[in-house]
Amino acid sequence: MAIKTLSQILNIEHPILLAPMFLVSNTEMILSALEMGCTGAIPAHNYRTEEDLRKAIQCIKEASNKPFGINLIVNRSNPKYRKQLQVLLDMQVDYIITSLGNPKEVIKECKPLGIKVFCDVVDVKYARIVEDLGADAVIAVNSQAGGHCGGFGSKQLLENLQKEINIPIISAGGVTNSKDIEMAMNLGAAGVSVGTIFIASIESPVSEEYKAALIRYGAKDIVKTTKLTGSPLTVINTPYVQKIGTRSNILEWLINHSPQLKKYAKMLLAWRGMAKVKKSAFKAAYDNVWCAGPAIDSIREIRPVKEIIKGLINS
Repeated sequence: MAIKTLSQILNIEHPILLAPMFLVSNTEMILSALEMGCTGAIPAHNYRTEEDLRKAIQCIKEASNKPFGINLIVNRSNPKYRKQLQVLLDMQVDYIITSLGNPKEVIKECKPLGIKVFCDVVDVKYARIVEDLGADAVIAVNSQAGGHCGGFGSKQLLENLQKEINIPIISAGGVTNSKDIEMAMNLGAAGVSVGTIFIASIESPVSEEYKAALIRYGAKDIVKTTKLTGSPLTVINTPYVQKIGTRSNILEWLINHSPQLKKYAKMLLAWRGMAKVKKSAFKAAYDNVWCAGPAIDSIREIRPVKEIIKGLINS
């Protein structure tokens, strides 16, 4: 049986998902994507309270009847997980994207309600697990993704997954134009998840300094760091990043790898790292850390979301 494309799964015009980006994605960006025949998702973590999350979902539902999703962190680093999940179930979002943990409970709760579950994966091992759990699709996060990234290139990861799983694969990382989309689809992807180039949109809430950096720097300036959250994170190699380095120091490494402290260390590292990223996103300072993928090579100016999508469809 042929695997469905993202367009068929969600009944949308284009197989493009505006990726959920921590601190960046907002209702305005999602509504623009929906209007252009795409879909989009927002991290639940972008909202301080569950009530704020509920209001954002309601705002989108009142403005559009097209499908959109919410990204949910499902591991212990998210103390709000259970309450956030309940909001998503109550509001019956179209789909949930799970990250950084076991999606078993999410899939179990969503199935009876018809809510689809797409799971972030970086390798075959985890893809097999979530397929067995009943995931509707995987989001294959490759080494070109901005923010938390995988270890395999787009082509290799897609080929590896194609051989081993039988659910749709949405490719995430390195997409900047229609040729990139066509290449991914030809390799068996059901669609693509696109993030970095939308940080440089008019609707994006980040600082002008952050947006200017996306234009000023290129793919050669993107480095992978484990220093912030303990997991590989792609950032712009600013003078400050060069100063602090990209690898955990010996104390950070020992804490994160200690069987006794690992659980709490991951929570602490994630909280501390995301706090640093949050500060950097909205404030100009020497010690900023800006997340981005190599796709910044294609950013030349700050444009509306709709124009960026037109470039993906027509370029």
